[in-house]
Amino acid sequence: MKKIFLITLALVSVMAIVFSVHAANPISRDGYFNGVRLAGKIRIVDYNGDFRIRITNSFPDLDVKLVDMFPDKVGEWQIVDYGEDFTVEIVDYNEDFSVRFVSSFPGVSN
Repeated sequence: MKKIFLITLALVSVMAIVFSVHAANPISRDGYFNGVRLAGKIRIVDYNGDFRIRITNSFPDLDVKLVDMFPDKVGEWQIVDYGEDFTVEIVDYNEDFSVRFVSSFPGVSN
């Protein structure tokens, strides 16, 4: 009986950790942050960006693929000088979300 209780307790603990990690991502599963779909043309600014992002190589909130045209999927960004969908400010701390630049499979990180 004690063995079954310990196994159940371990399973509940693992599930709680998994759900808390998913809940920690500020980006919704369908790729929205504060009502903005994170795909499209972006402009990088020095201050007052729509979003503050931190670039990381591990445990990002969003995997980003830079493209030259047709940034249609979540995580596909085209850097432009004007006509942007939103602006981003690159910071070292106090970010809205973190990104990792990838060459394939952009989107919300699991």
